[in-house]
Amino acid sequence: MLLTAGVAAARPAGSEADPPGTVVRVDPLPRQWWLPDASAASVLTYRTTGPRGVPALSTGAVFVPSGAAPTGGWPVVSWGHGAVGIADRCAPTVDGRIDNGYLAHWLAQGYAVVATDYPGLGTPGLHAYLDGPSEAHALIDMVRAARAVEPSLGSRWVALGQSQGGQAAMVAASLATRYAPELDYRGAVALGVPSNIEHLVPFGDPRLPPLPLTGTTVFIAYLLAGMRATRPDVDVDRFLSPRGREVLARLEDLCYQEAAAEVGDLSIGDLLARRTDDPALVRAARDMLEIPTRGYDRPLFLGQGLTDTVTPAPFTFKLVADLTAAGERFVFRSYPVGHLETMRASLDDVTAFVEDLFAAGR
Repeated sequence: MLLTAGVAAARPAGSEADPPGTVVRVDPLPRQWWLPDASAASVLTYRTTGPRGVPALSTGAVFVPSGAAPTGGWPVVSWGHGAVGIADRCAPTVDGRIDNGYLAHWLAQGYAVVATDYPGLGTPGLHAYLDGPSEAHALIDMVRAARAVEPSLGSRWVALGQSQGGQAAMVAASLATRYAPELDYRGAVALGVPSNIEHLVPFGDPRLPPLPLTGTTVFIAYLLAGMRATRPDVDVDRFLSPRGREVLARLEDLCYQEAAAEVGDLSIGDLLARRTDDPALVRAARDMLEIPTRGYDRPLFLGQGLTDTVTPAPFTFKLVADLTAAGERFVFRSYPVGHLETMRASLDDVTAFVEDLFAAGR
């Protein structure tokens, strides 16, 4: 076993020409941040594909179960976390908030758990929040990187994500077999997925009143900050009010709970100086936000809380309708709970679904 608690293994930095999944550095994860009963845990810095297809670095944690690996190696769950912020210090492997007990469940089931931070969280560049392609690539490349340093991990893996991570899991599911054909991708679970937001972008307006949702202004500000950093051709600042520019600059240093406390009373309209129906902005938002409705060649599970005020159920109902109209086969379950609570409410269903994924075609 190569992942150890006390030794940092620096590797040659290489170059951007190195393939996605190349490991640049291995560091120990502080013991107090380990999942219970993990036999080893480390932080990897690895190469991936960032916004607009540009090579990027990401970091992430690897947790190995206790005991002897099964024939073929430990099956892998690649986790996509929800919104934490866009500052480097908000990265789960930086602040230690990797797990709230949910990932420990998956390790206890006998799965290795790998958990990307996403590009720009603890690595160069600003994190492009809700940039689905870069999140998805990081989710997949995290599996490649983990297997490169931990030989007990097998090639079978599933994507699992909630909220922002649900978007990452769905985009990853639509491209996994093409992007990483050397891996044995089995399927995906996406909970509380932020979908269909791109359709609302043209309706942004300084007169937009506060919405009866949770965290919306912070999430939109994060999205605009990431777009401003990765799409200079759009010139996001021309759409922002002076207050909006102040907020975006401030949020580059705040994690989500801090941001919600500081600017949560503002409306989206307070951020804007003009309507956001500009074609260049709309296209850029679609490139970041759009969730594919085709290309799911492995089983897919969608879970949605009916009282969710972060990613409202009607948005997911439209996603379900679009997937159905496209002829995709998937499992959809709804639960009478809110956003974060959907992870717990769906746990029995999701556990059985993932078990079946790994059992198929052994």
